[in-house]
This record gives sequence, structure tokens and C-alpha cells, in this order.
Amino acid sequence: MPIIEVNGLRKAYGGRPVVDDVTFAVEEGEIFGILGPNGAGKTTTVECVEGLREPDAGAVRVAGLDPRTDRDQLTRTLGVQLQESELQEKLTVREALELYGAFYPDPADWRGLAERLGLTGKLTTRFGRLSGGQKQRLFIALALIGRPRVVVLDELTTGLDPRARRDTWKLIEEVRDSGVTVLLVTHFMEEAQRLCDRIAVFKQGRVAALDTPSGLIRRSSGGTVISFAPSRPLDDGDLAGLPEAATIERRNGHLTIHGTDTTVNAVISLLARHQITARQLRVTDSTLDDAFLELTEDREN
Repeated sequence: MPIIEVNGLRKAYGGRPVVDDVTFAVEEGEIFGILGPNGAGKTTTVECVEGLREPDAGAVRVAGLDPRTDRDQLTRTLGVQLQESELQEKLTVREALELYGAFYPDPADWRGLAERLGLTGKLTTRFGRLSGGQKQRLFIALALIGRPRVVVLDELTTGLDPRARRDTWKLIEEVRDSGVTVLLVTHFMEEAQRLCDRIAVFKQGRVAALDTPSGLIRRSSGGTVISFAPSRPLDDGDLAGLPEAATIERRNGHLTIHGTDTTVNAVISLLARHQITARQLRVTDSTLDDAFLELTEDREN
């Protein structure tokens, strides 16, 4: 049984639907990503999972628990790092860990968490004097102190420099490797592509696509892009015969061909056969960025 089940979730504000018939399931032990533009319904959906908001319709289960009626049990199953997490600036790291540990009947050893997350040397440091990366490590520790089976991380690396962000990614992978399921809300495509086992892409309150990162990329029409300036024109008939070529564009003496690895090999053979040189040759693969933009674009504009 999936550890998180969301079925037909609906939530409206002022008569305007923000979450509209959202359904997905998260398997135990995976990092499950939620992506989408601002206002797509991501945060509202996650808040319904956390029990912070009550849906208008639909059902949510976390380890078999209903967030609306099983709040006490849910707090012992679900650890949460909120998007706007802040602590009192004068609170030390040790005080924060001890305080949060007191909320649970059987908390994890905060000393072990501090050591695991590289906070042992910062136990007497006040929250207001921590760097961005150190604050995020503390938030992860606080989310884990109740020994949860599931942890929700909402925009965890926003505002971090590239090194701190990558250090945080390693911590998230270590959390998953310890047996905790991770529900990750993020705006960073590179982060989602590296960390997530599967991703739900939200658009206008609905799930527009749900797949692995590589599966979402394969859905993109971009595929592999071959761009070059031929030393002399290629025949339209030869180009039309290229296998698996989705689109072929000519512009200012350049050819841009969207296809697959098979298309790349065919282009190389075609150029060699006609003894044509490819100047400024570039071969690039589509990324999760490309798939995301394609899935969430407003086709009416």
C-alpha cells in the first residue's frame, strides 16, 4: 500500500478552485517531487496532506491515517519543514532540538541527529547567527526528531548558494537512504531531476503529468536537438527521410533538427555521404526544464 494516497482532492477559495481533482500516490522509501508554477496548487495540496488545511472534497491518507481525524497520530508519522520556516533568533541549536524533542513521546536522540547533520559544532550558536545552509540542516533535524516515516520538505533550498544547495541535496538523499519517504516541493528543475524518483507536475490545480524525471523528459517533443550550419545546402528529400525527426527548422543558414539518438546517427551518415561539413555543430539533450515548460505552458496565449 502506498504510504501517501491522494484521491480526487479539491479545494477552493472564494469559489475559485485552487486544487481540482488531484490524485496521486507516493510509495514508501521514494523521494516524490511536486513541481508547478506559482499558483498551481502545490502548497495547498501539501497542506492538505499535512493536515494544515481541510479539503472540500476527496480523500487523503498518510500511512493509512486521515489528516483531518487522526491529527495526533499523524504528528508521530509525518515530519514537516514548512516553506516559511523561522525560529526565534536567540534560540540556540541545542535549545531548538531539545524543545522539538519534547513534543514527542519517543523522540530521536537529538545529539545523534546533530552529529549526522553536521551541527555538533553549532549547538551553542543562536539561530539568528546561522548561515542559510546551517539553518536548513537544522530544519531537517527538527523535521526528523519525531522519528517520522514521511518528511515533507517545501522549497528547502530556496536562497541557498550552489555549494550549500548541493550539500543539502546530499542530506536529502541520506534521509531517504535511512528509510524515510520524502515529499519534496521545489522550483529547481536540477534539484528535482537529481533527487526525485517520480514527479507530479501541477498546472492550474491539476496534475498535468506524473512520471520519473527521465520519463517526463522523454515525453518532451524536444528530445535530442542537432544544430549546425552545413557547408552547402542539404536536399529537402534527404532531410524528410531522417528517422525519428520530429521537426526540422532552417534559419539564417542553420539547420535545427529535433529528434533522437537515431536521428543524430542518420544526420552524421547523411553528411558523410554527401561530403558536407557541419559547422558550429551542437548536439544537446532535452532537460527537465524543457519538459516542465512544455507541460505547463499556457496554450491559449
